[in-house]
Amino acid sequence: MPPRSILIPATAAWLAILGFAILNGAFREAVLAPALGAPWARIVSGLLLMACVALAAGWFTSRRPGLGDRACLAVGGFWLALTLLFEFGFGRLQGKSWETLTAAYRFEDGDLWPLVLLVVFVAPWLSGRIARGGAQGHSR
Repeated sequence: MPPRSILIPATAAWLAILGFAILNGAFREAVLAPALGAPWARIVSGLLLMACVALAAGWFTSRRPGLGDRACLAVGGFWLALTLLFEFGFGRLQGKSWETLTAAYRFEDGDLWPLVLLVVFVAPWLSGRIARGGAQGHSR
């Protein structure tokens, strides 16, 4: 869990990422899939979402230059947990099977979802390191 002092901003940043993800999904279905076909649309969409997550993480950490590695990793873990809770919780509420919900984790048909989740986890840490100029030993 991130430090309490950044819990609300970290949640707000994740909500922005969620908004990007929803818009990205709509863009994939409305524009990319008809133009590129489903597998390529998933690849492009995954790359776009990873870029959005990286930008959101950069924005978040640039406004909190005192965050150390541990705090940034905690934010990434928090974002990952929220993402998985949303994905599986919302999916189950929609009546989707576990098989359907886990299909995106198989790298089939261009799906990059496991890489997106990795970026969600590491982006705050990496952008924090970049914001601090790669400072070593920052562990707050």
